[in-house]
Parts: sequence; structure tokens; C-alpha cells
Amino acid sequence: MVLGGGEADGTGCSLSGRDVGMDRTLAALYGGGDTGRNGQRGAGLGGSAPQVARWLGDIREYFPSSVVQLMQRDAIDRLGLSSLLLEPEMLESVEADVHLVGTLLSLNKAMPETTKESARVVVRKVVEDLEKRLATKTRATLTGALDRSARINRPRHRDIDWDRTIRANLKNYLPEYGTVVPERLIGYGRASQAVKKDVVLCIDQSGSMAASVVYASVFGAVLASMRSINTKLVVFDTAVVDLTEELDDPVDVLFGTQLGGGTDINRALAYCQSLITRPAETVVVLISDLYEGGIRNEMLKRVAAMKGAGVQFVALLALSDEGAPAYDREHAAALAALGAPAFACTPDLFPEVMAAALEKRPVPVPEG
Repeated sequence: MVLGGGEADGTGCSLSGRDVGMDRTLAALYGGGDTGRNGQRGAGLGGSAPQVARWLGDIREYFPSSVVQLMQRDAIDRLGLSSLLLEPEMLESVEADVHLVGTLLSLNKAMPETTKESARVVVRKVVEDLEKRLATKTRATLTGALDRSARINRPRHRDIDWDRTIRANLKNYLPEYGTVVPERLIGYGRASQAVKKDVVLCIDQSGSMAASVVYASVFGAVLASMRSINTKLVVFDTAVVDLTEELDDPVDVLFGTQLGGGTDINRALAYCQSLITRPAETVVVLISDLYEGGIRNEMLKRVAAMKGAGVQFVALLALSDEGAPAYDREHAAALAALGAPAFACTPDLFPEVMAAALEKRPVPVPEG
């Protein structure tokens, strides 16, 4: 869309009505601000909280929610408005999304008490929306994976896994009849309330991982709600914090994180190793851009040791909608050589990745 009417805009068209207001809101962020009497654009948003609050209201009037969220993100990045988010009245004006939550979490330690309650309201709204979107598919996908992973060799007809049964008996193919004669039947296990798998989510809380921290906290809460999965959640920078006790409320998990700082993946994996009591029934998910500030060789040795003991190890460079981030390619290649491919994962793909890991089959790595 091209708006404008001054000579500098080059359109030769005059604006009126709603178009003038829309042009002002765009110009304030991307072109320099209000339109003066001579039709030229002037100053931008500046640092005035009332002016920014009015602008936040204007963009909601003129643009759909997805565009509003993008413009808010650009305003925070381009105009340095993070400090204004420490004011409760400002938080009441914004359109909440994952990226805004990430920004609020990065400001958590600087946030005055009068603002924290407003921030929690914003964060809870986003978390609840994400849970509605993701929880049902995650539970259904993982419940099916857990049932399939508990195989039985004398199944009733309705419990036969025909796909695996056929593959296991291909040597008994009779070409003259065009069929396979199954000597061994493979079936699905019956559902059980007993803990079947242990899952450890190990989350890098460096500043670049903000969106991943938000999604991982929501998924952690969903996994923890499933009785058949024993879920642990660990966050780290140069220190390691176990937030498992907070998993019943992902908002508490998020406010227990501290975005920013360095990265010591080796120390975090050492702690995760100490949590493993059933290696063959454990999945460890490392969510990190792999920029290691600790001891690289020790980090790789720990991954190799876990995999050698039977742990299913998955490395996600990001858990977000944006795709592949900046990451340490050398470390990603080293993990892949150990049989732990590292790739960026969208929230919609995460249940399938976890299902594959629970079933001990290759994880679905997206192309590119």
C-alpha cells in the first residue's frame, strides 16, 4: 500500500479522511511522523508516553491485528520504546503477542512492582491463546505415540499395527498370490496411566531465544499435564535453573526466566544428565542457537554419552514461527555427526518431532 500526498511522496495524490490518519500512523514509525500544514512529514513518535499511547490506539483502528503486532515490534526495535513498556498504562494499550512477551520478560528485572501485575495479565493472555491453539494437537499426537511405543507381539485383531507388521514380514511375500504371510504380528500397547517416558526440556534463555522460551514454556506445561510423561524443564544461560516445580503455570515459568546474558550449554547438559534415571525411556530436547560459551568438547561428549546410554536427544535451534535463526553451524554439524540433527522447529511441527522421539524413530527434519 502506498499512501501520501506531499511532494516528497511522489504520488501526486491528495489524501483525505481515513487515509490521512493511516498515513500519519505509518509516517510516525517509518517515515518521520506527523504531517504539517505544508503537507510535509515532520517528527516521529519521540519519547512521549501519551503520544505513543495514542499511536498504539490509532494503529489498532486502521490495521488488522497481525499488522498491529508487526508495527509494535518495529516500534520497539526502531525507536527504542522498551522503557515505555515499564508503564502500566502503556501495557494496557498494546496488542499482545509472543514477541511482546519476549520483550517484557527481558525487562522483568527492571520492571517496577506497579507494572508487574499488568505485565502478567498481558503474558497470561498470550499463554492462554497459545495453549488453546497447541494443547489439543500435542496431547493427541503424543498419546498416540506413547501407545504405539508400547508394542505387544500377540495382539488382538483390532490392536494390530499393520504397517509395522507388513514391514517385519516382507521376507514372506508370495508373488504368485501378491500378498505377505505374517509369521509375527506387531500390535499397539494398551493405554496405561503409568509413566512411560521421561522428557527433559533444556532451554537456552539468552536474549536471542525469547520466542523459543515462550513456546517451550507452554509446551512444557502441556507435557506436564500428561500423566504418562514425566516432564522436567531447565533453563540456562551461564547458570542453570530448574523450573519443573512451576510447570503447572507457564506464566510462573516465564517470569522465572531471565532473558539475556551468556551461554553455558555444557553446564546445562551436565545438570540434565543428573536427572536421567531411565536412559532408554528418556527424551532430552535442547533448545538453543548453540553459541557455546562453555567447554565445547565436553558438551559434545555429554551428548555422545547420553545417546550411547539410549537417550533420544533432539536439538532445536529455535522453537518459533520465524524459521532458522542465526546459529553456530559448526556445533550443529557436530551434533548431527553424533546422530542428533539440529534444526529450527515451528510450534505446529513440535508435536510430530516429540512423537518421533518418543517412538525412537527419525525425527521429521524440515527441508531447508
